Order: sequence, then C-alpha cells, then structure tokens
Amino acid sequence: MPRPRLHDDALGARLLEIASQVISVSGAAGLTVRDVAHRAGTSTSAVYALFGSRDALVAAVGDEAFRRFAAHLGAVPRTGDPRADLLALGAAYRASAVGDPHLYRVMFEVSGTDARGDDDTPAIARPTFTVLRDAVLRVLVDAGLDRSEADADALEQALVLWALVHGLVGLELGGLVPGDDADRAERYARALGTAGTA
Repeated sequence: MPRPRLHDDALGARLLEIASQVISVSGAAGLTVRDVAHRAGTSTSAVYALFGSRDALVAAVGDEAFRRFAAHLGAVPRTGDPRADLLALGAAYRASAVGDPHLYRVMFEVSGTDARGDDDTPAIARPTFTVLRDAVLRVLVDAGLDRSEADADALEQALVLWALVHGLVGLELGGLVPGDDADRAERYARALGTAGTA
C-alpha cells in the first residue's frame, strides 16, 4: 500500500504562486525555500516533499508559467477567418500577461533562472511561438501569397508581431500605458489591428 500524501495539490499550487512572485521581483537567486515556506504558512519540509529541491521549485515555476501561457493561446479557436484568429491570439497573449504578470516576467524578463528552460531550444522553436508563426502563415496564405513565399515570410512577420505585443504588454505591466483596463485593452487591440499581417 502506498504511503499517504502529506501535502496536497493546493499547497503545491500556492507554493508555485509564491515562488513565481519572488522570482519575478528578485530573480531566481533571491528565492529561498525558507522564505517561500514562511510566506505560504508551511514548513520547508513541505516544499522539499512536493518539489524535491530549490532548483526543482524554480524549474517548476518556469514550467507552470509556460503551461498557463500555452493554455491561454491554445484556448483561442481556429476559425475560417485567419486575421480574426491572429487578433484573438494577440488578445490571449495580453490576457495571459495581465492575468499572471509575475509568471509573464518569469518567462520573459528574469535573467539567471532556469525558468526560461534549461535546454538550448531557441524561443522561435518553442510551441508557443510556433502557434503565432502558424497563425501568421494562415493570414499570408489567405491574403493570396504563394505557400512557399508565405512560409519564408511567416517567421519574420511573426517575430515583428511578437516584438510589438511584447513591447505593448511590457509597457502596460510597467504602468506606462495610461487609462483604465478597458482603455489599455482598446489601445492594444487598435495597435494589433494596424500591425503588418494583422
């Protein structure tokens, strides 16, 4: 008979949330198991029981960040309107960043952490970028470009679009975009709608 679990998934989720907030502010170097346990109202042994080590906790934060981000992008339906689908992906990108700003920072802004991935896979080869590239490719083909020409252009166009949305979201998270949430969302949608392939 297996040993009963001493700690549940809810505690694991709370520890990930707290750890992601610490990493987003202080980087991975600023995270200690003792501090995370204290903030969560639990023991260091609970952290070790659930994650195994401090480094595994940091890696789990990165995994969770990319999992949530991918879930936002994956929830966007693929319709018969490639341009609308691309705009919906842009909206999902913003929703993910605004909904989980600490996880967004872990993915894209925190240096010196395994949260970006411990392998050498370039960002443009990761599944979350491939979703964007494929959406851009559909827009280009729908606009009448030959498939091979569209395929060659899709990567560059996707990079430009990523730079735009990343920049806009970064400014918003930094408190530099004026207005309330509705104003910021509208400004973001307008910028997306006037961008290259969008």
